[in-house]
Amino acid sequence: MGNIIIAGIGPGSPQDITPAVMEAIGRADAVVGYKYYFQFIEPYVKPDCECIDTGMKKERERAEQAFELAEQGKTVVVISSGDAGIYGMTPLIYEMREERMVSGSAADIEISVLPGISAFQKAASLLGAPIGHDMCIISLSDLMTPWEVIEQRIKAAATGDFVTAVYNPKSHGRYWQLYRLQELFLKVRSADTPVGYVRQAGREEQEVKVTTLGAFDPEDVDMFTVVLIGNSQSYIADGKIITPRGYYREKEEGIGSIGQSIMMESFRTIEGELRNKDIPLGHKWALLHAIHTTADFDMERILYADDHAVETLYNKVKDGSLKTIVTDVTMVTSGIRKGALQRLGIEAKCYLSDPRVAEFSSANNITRTQAGIRLAVEEHPDALFAFGNAPTALMELCDLIRKGKARPAGIIAAPVGFVHVRESKHMVKPFRDIPKIIVEGRKGGSNLAATLCNAILTFDDAENLKPGRDL
Repeated sequence: MGNIIIAGIGPGSPQDITPAVMEAIGRADAVVGYKYYFQFIEPYVKPDCECIDTGMKKERERAEQAFELAEQGKTVVVISSGDAGIYGMTPLIYEMREERMVSGSAADIEISVLPGISAFQKAASLLGAPIGHDMCIISLSDLMTPWEVIEQRIKAAATGDFVTAVYNPKSHGRYWQLYRLQELFLKVRSADTPVGYVRQAGREEQEVKVTTLGAFDPEDVDMFTVVLIGNSQSYIADGKIITPRGYYREKEEGIGSIGQSIMMESFRTIEGELRNKDIPLGHKWALLHAIHTTADFDMERILYADDHAVETLYNKVKDGSLKTIVTDVTMVTSGIRKGALQRLGIEAKCYLSDPRVAEFSSANNITRTQAGIRLAVEEHPDALFAFGNAPTALMELCDLIRKGKARPAGIIAAPVGFVHVRESKHMVKPFRDIPKIIVEGRKGGSNLAATLCNAILTFDDAENLKPGRDL
């Protein structure tokens, strides 16, 4: 008995055929394959080799011919484009061997597989580095797989945040499936998600294009095209798609640690459940912090932020004009990330423990939190003020602003309770030239005020939420 070698000949370029495949074709007694592929291997076939080429959709016939030749004692190479194990001939050959063994044939035929460079790998190399993390491959051909099953797999890939390679995206009779895939992905992925597609990868007709999920036009794709959709961390740089693996994770503050990874995974889960995903990145970053801290999706309704408030305050931190955060109670101060404060050179202060506060409060017949804010304004009139407990302290700051004694860099208004809470938050809004983040209504708390401070201090990590840096 002979043997069957199943060989992947790569996507079409001679440079992409492996030496092992060349050697196997060169010693084959017979080569069996789709006739279009023989143009790529012709230089390696020996003169007396029997070449059996057939048309499309003749895979079973080709497999049967391979077994018949091998049963005559010949070495047969069955060729597939790309890698023969990916939508290629390998599974069929093994299945047919089992079938033929039942009838008593093929028992002595040795089968071996030589891997090839897959079309998605070739396409990925031309697009940059789009498959640097977990990925999957989906074929849109419903000739042998029901569309209902394909659609389930598309949904799973989209929600699972897999980089996704799409094979058989279109044909003359299969025109709508790629539109449906795009529709399903856009339900859970950002329209900015990078998409790359390569037509005739590795061949003379090769075309390489990079776009986004929202701008992607399925009409620009045909049956010779491989489409690659990035994940939530993929981004475009210099016309290339990059999906980071994580080698450039920041180590300070636990970035890249298990805890930080869990937090970012929580953020992505929250983002997937938002009713409105199309909001500015700074607002979204603050909102994700608020929901992550409270597990309260009502925050999507009640968290107010001035346009670009988070971005503006972060830039003040970066350019050194914001040096101090003043809080109404110590619980807010304790919740602000110490590593971020140290890294950015920011001081977080609460004046409640200042020995001057009790005396000042008693002398002026005001609350201790009010007294603390008055002292803070005297020393840090341009600080970021964060309130998570006392509406009277927030009202005090508003009064001082109106009197011209304070000009805060920004205000985080998240006092909690039932007395004067709503009113204190309404009092903040008229200061249109001061960036503000407000938890409207009765809800709030020290934990919310602290996490909103953290959202500002870590805004550079918000790139993880859109096509951008890895964790």
